[in-house]
Amino acid sequence: MTLSPPVLGDLLPGTRVRDAALVVGGATTVALVGQISVPLPFTPVPLTLGTFAALAVGAALGPVRAMLSLGLFLVAGIVGAPVFAGWGSGWEAASFGYALGYLPAAALAGWLAARGADRSVWRAAAMFAAAGAVIYLFGVPWLMVALGVGLPEAIALGVLPFLVGDVLKAAAVALLLPGTWRLLGSRTGSDDPADPALQGWHST
Repeated sequence: MTLSPPVLGDLLPGTRVRDAALVVGGATTVALVGQISVPLPFTPVPLTLGTFAALAVGAALGPVRAMLSLGLFLVAGIVGAPVFAGWGSGWEAASFGYALGYLPAAALAGWLAARGADRSVWRAAAMFAAAGAVIYLFGVPWLMVALGVGLPEAIALGVLPFLVGDVLKAAAVALLLPGTWRLLGSRTGSDDPADPALQGWHST
């Protein structure tokens, strides 16, 4: 019998009620944290903490709950709930592709976290970088179509202005997630976050 490490959400008690609360809570977190944004005059894409929230939620919930949570977030925004940056909604905005990329990016972060990528500083930073790149894979093409520009201009408008912020967000994730695991390990009397004394583990 081997023990599979849970994501942080698995440490909470309960099953279906817990999962439903995590899905709704994750969507709400992304919506609220994403309102911390700074419009930039030279691009329609705002500087926002939505990416940080989406990837942190994905890592905490695991891939399936992350997909459900970010799917709920997207559906709410598309049908008119003001959940996107700047209390926006709908899919017509040039920056919508970035919000669309939250779903696969959060799922990837959850998949990597379930395999221990959130347990060390460097692996957590690499997880953020990989999942964050997925957001650009959706955001840049959408920006090209919305603005009618080529790839170089879309990168100049939708990638380069945000790289410094991405580094800072990656550093925050790299400190937050492993630190949370170490805190939970200390509460169980273990220095190893992979210790089965942590609640919610399952056998495979």
